[in-house]
Amino acid sequence: MPFNMQGWEWVILIVLALLIFGGSRLAGAGKNAGRALREFKDETRQIKVDEEKAKRDAAAQGSLPTATATPTASADVVDAEVVEPVQVEKRDQA
Repeated sequence: MPFNMQGWEWVILIVLALLIFGGSRLAGAGKNAGRALREFKDETRQIKVDEEKAKRDAAAQGSLPTATATPTASADVVDAEVVEPVQVEKRDQA
């Protein structure tokens, strides 16, 4: 059953949300959501700029970079361990 809401159902939902949370809380939540989206867009734009800059620098030096994207200062980055693949031999089943 698809989720189809008509106009009056949205009005009832908004009125209930205003009664439960209040206008100031809903406005603050909307403001925070907008700020989060703006920061996300800025970070993705910065990654693309850094990637293009790394490609230009590599082209100027005549080699390709090993890592194209560099994290920005505001991003929390966790160091990851690189694991080499292991080849498994198949045994004959008797």
